Amino acid sequence: MGKLRTLDDGETTLSAEVMTAFRAGFRGQVLTPDDAGYDEQRRVWNAMIDRRPGLIVRCTGTADVVAAVKLARDHRLLVSVRGGGHNIAGLAVCDGGLMIDLSPMRGVIVDPRARIVRAQGGCTLGDVDRETQLHAQAAVLGFVSATGIAGLTTGGGFGYLTRQYGWTCDNVISMEVVTADGAVVEASADDNAELFWCLRGGSGNFGIVTAFTYRTFPLGPTILGGVMAWPAELAGDVLERFAAISSSAPRTLTLVSMMRNAPPAPWLPPAIHGKPMIGVLAFYDGPIAEGEALIAPLRALHPIADIVTARPYAQLQNLLDATQPKGRRYYWKSEYLAGVGPELFEVYRAQAARNTSAHSAAVLFQLGGALNELPADHSPVGNRDAKYVLNITGGWDSPADDAVNVAWVRDTWEAMRRFSTGGVYVNFLSDDERGERVTAAYGRATFDRLAALKRRYDPMNLFRHTKSFG
Repeated sequence: MGKLRTLDDGETTLSAEVMTAFRAGFRGQVLTPDDAGYDEQRRVWNAMIDRRPGLIVRCTGTADVVAAVKLARDHRLLVSVRGGGHNIAGLAVCDGGLMIDLSPMRGVIVDPRARIVRAQGGCTLGDVDRETQLHAQAAVLGFVSATGIAGLTTGGGFGYLTRQYGWTCDNVISMEVVTADGAVVEASADDNAELFWCLRGGSGNFGIVTAFTYRTFPLGPTILGGVMAWPAELAGDVLERFAAISSSAPRTLTLVSMMRNAPPAPWLPPAIHGKPMIGVLAFYDGPIAEGEALIAPLRALHPIADIVTARPYAQLQNLLDATQPKGRRYYWKSEYLAGVGPELFEVYRAQAARNTSAHSAAVLFQLGGALNELPADHSPVGNRDAKYVLNITGGWDSPADDAVNVAWVRDTWEAMRRFSTGGVYVNFLSDDERGERVTAAYGRATFDRLAALKRRYDPMNLFRHTKSFG
């Protein structure tokens, strides 16, 4: 096989004897750049990421992960770790090194009486939702079913249930972790508590999580959810209602505003396809009639399309998938917000009107609720002063359009950054955002604490292909 990149940015070649011994103890698939299937496995959701690992090992279980970590450690190989492969920065894939791929590890076990679910590190949100909804329960996860639970959770995580129950990582009970020295440990509030703290927001810096145990909550299977849409000319009125409802609604209601060009979706009138629109995504956990009453002021503005209805929760979790397909080119910028109001909305509308792609959007996610009640240092994800998340999501198809679309995202971010709390969601950091942007995700005190713990848990900085403290 060819050369592999090392931690010191050099190269090494693994001998035939080393690889024979490794394969003998590894049950999953081993792929070199010459093998069929290599290109498929190195490709991730964001087509802007085009890296070529020197070796991909596809793990079937924790023992395979241990074997891969020991191989990397013994030979000082550059490492990346793939769970769902959905991270905007493409952290799952390294150039020239060893990619440890957990995506075959997708087992899910629900204990409905204890209200917990144990899920392997390669699971997607859809895998977990499918099993928990059999019991009319749900874990606190994200918005797109193809997202991997590992990156979501170790970076914080938020979704429709966050207003009621906090960040995703606030609802993890324990994690099975393969550490940098190849040991397997359980991390929880009672065991390896400091490692557990690190993993609840510190991203992939401290080990490879091979299984997560989450609390689950009664939910569904039927909820009120969906999207309403209006022409962009009505955005002022819609955003005023969005602000009024979201500032006073019970935590069982979550609203998301998005401004974009209307996609050719069958639920939208053909006359608006390709034209600027504003949409509001709604979720309500409770009696359908109560939810309908809460969103009635939005409906009073006569949307041109309205698919907010009683539907299975798992169906709502799939609703945005078509807007985020694998293989498109993506570039994002994000900020946490303490609130929304007329001045922000004016800039939001003006920047959205300059959108350069049919697939890009400016999105406001509602957050305020349970996460604001815990102390700032409860977990590294922090940012417990946030009430909303602004995410500027650039998406397009051709490499020839990179410059114009990246410029729109950056310009919009610069125009809206003054409304930020100063914090940013680490999972929304693009590939070029490092240094002060990573510090902003945590705040200086938390960042420094994480950096010190990184040196303890991973002194050789094996797990560096992430938003790193090393």
